[in-house]
Amino acid sequence: MARLKTIEWTGKAVRLIDQTLLPGKLVYEDITNVKDMHHAIKVLKVRGAPAIGIAAAYGLYLAASDFPDDRTSSDFLAYIEKNERYLAGSRPTAVNLFWALNRVKNHAHILADSKTVPEIKVSMLEQAHAILAEDREMGKKIGEHGYELLKQHTNILTHCNAGGLATAEYGTALAPIYVGAESGTAFHVYADETRPLLQGARITAFELQHAGIAVTLLCDNSAAFLMKRGLIDAVVVGADRIAANGDTANKIGTYSVALAAKAHSIPFYVAAPSSTFDPAIASGEDIPIEERDAEEVTEGFGRRTAPQGIDVLNYAFDVTPHELIWGIITEKGALTAPLSESINTVRTS
Repeated sequence: MARLKTIEWTGKAVRLIDQTLLPGKLVYEDITNVKDMHHAIKVLKVRGAPAIGIAAAYGLYLAASDFPDDRTSSDFLAYIEKNERYLAGSRPTAVNLFWALNRVKNHAHILADSKTVPEIKVSMLEQAHAILAEDREMGKKIGEHGYELLKQHTNILTHCNAGGLATAEYGTALAPIYVGAESGTAFHVYADETRPLLQGARITAFELQHAGIAVTLLCDNSAAFLMKRGLIDAVVVGADRIAANGDTANKIGTYSVALAAKAHSIPFYVAAPSSTFDPAIASGEDIPIEERDAEEVTEGFGRRTAPQGIDVLNYAFDVTPHELIWGIITEKGALTAPLSESINTVRTS
């Protein structure tokens, strides 16, 4: 089974797959400066909460690498703070972005009194490497825990892309599928196309087909009908931010899928690393929701499909209330209701 490498360090650059070109072209791009990394995150060359976090960590190092070695540590930290804010502005919803930036920045602050600027730079790069390695391991563990929940099912629905191309390797929602394949279990994945940018069609279907896993592509608005016909056994999706009570932000359309699953008594699971939990957010009502350009809806991929001048509301994410979620699969195990108590246990363990 061939899994794609979403993001890696070459020794001089961050090499990532330009996901805006999928599935027509598989192109690797080398990012060598913070400006290009900001752009790559903003325009979705790299996407998926865990992968965004990894990219941001390396992006902050790339910024640091341009700072003169003979300047003071205090000047260096001010420069890091500025670039952290710059990278944080690339996308507002995925909490992994802020978590990774904060981790690398705080590491630089801890070392500032005892290390030189060049030494701090090296250590920041090591932190980015660690975030990448930890994500690979977390994905595998999420897959193992999720497989125990899903192995009794055959036909799995997913929305958007939370596979290897959204992380360092295994993914989150698709990790149980990959672990199952390694164990000889043949899952059949139904992938929503995921309007308006078609991450399910362009990316999920692409990577599953590349890995030799059975996949059927669906129009977004057909999922409930398939559930009614008995074609879906379980749903598993990823997450970009999870509130303290278990409310979960994920790609727009996820809430509709969760409602349909509830109506048909179909298990609905969220798969995400513990870094996706945001204890500062009490509920989904407080999660900032990114709004993207109208052109993604009116003339996606270069072809106009709506009248000129039409008003557009293009939310990138929605929030699924915790009451609709059967469980959240993390690297530390599967959390069940009441989710607020389970989440608190994971955060403090």
